Amino acid sequence: MEHNPELGAFLRSRRAHLTPTEAGVTSGGGVRRVPGLRREEVAHLAGVSTDYYTRLEQGRHPNVSDAVLDAVARALRLDDDERGHLFNLARPRSALTRRRRPPRVQRARPEVHQMLDILNGVAPAFVANHRQDVLAANQLARALITDFDALPHRQRNFARYFLLDPAARELYTNWCEVAEVVVANMRLEAGRHPDDALLNELIGEACVKVPEFSSWWANHRVAQCAHSTQRFHHPVVGELTLHHETLTFPADPDQTVRVYTAEPGTASAQALALLASWSAPQTTSGHTPSGASYPGTTHQE
Repeated sequence: MEHNPELGAFLRSRRAHLTPTEAGVTSGGGVRRVPGLRREEVAHLAGVSTDYYTRLEQGRHPNVSDAVLDAVARALRLDDDERGHLFNLARPRSALTRRRRPPRVQRARPEVHQMLDILNGVAPAFVANHRQDVLAANQLARALITDFDALPHRQRNFARYFLLDPAARELYTNWCEVAEVVVANMRLEAGRHPDDALLNELIGEACVKVPEFSSWWANHRVAQCAHSTQRFHHPVVGELTLHHETLTFPADPDQTVRVYTAEPGTASAQALALLASWSAPQTTSGHTPSGASYPGTTHQE
């Protein structure tokens, strides 16, 4: 019988985070020995037997159906990201399937580089893949965050920079808040790409080198890095509060563009304009400000 410890750990974590009141369950009085719902309560809400749900939570799931997964997702009040993660964990791709899909080099299209250049005067922006490898970045993004062009090829990764570079803790004044989302996104992508050796290597390195990482990872939170407010203390222009938005390219669904904007008329908008002026590239023949010199990264499906 197939054993899936990641599935079991995720279900236990979500059950522990859901209170009887949130789930609409009558506690029946007495002292509860678990912080969230009991297994039998989840089973009842999902319409399956307690024995079946127990096997599922133990990672023993012989051909669990979509209907059961949907019912469990509803019972645990999973959001869209968590529901997708549940299905990814319950439907891991086989090693044989993974071996049949060779790695390919992934690059941002020329039109994407052009878009980044157009944004350069007003908004920091960069393109990343599912692993958060930075495939292209405009000059303003490199001035705001870090010069990805200057990093060794394998280190051109936003998550690696954010979690492992001490400069990131100095730059982001809400580092812990943003870091939890970065880790939640890594957990989500690890479920989608369990065979990604480079992503798994980064997760292992973060476990060893980032004191907070293990507890965040053990929480089993999953989330997209979709949008957020991020606060910076920049060494050149000082304090900035920027809105971060992530957009997916329909033609390249594994790539996203991350754009940072300031509310018009604010001190942050003035600081961002100053940074744009300070970092304006000196255009010379053969130079593309958006970082078209990026050689691309190996994309492991």
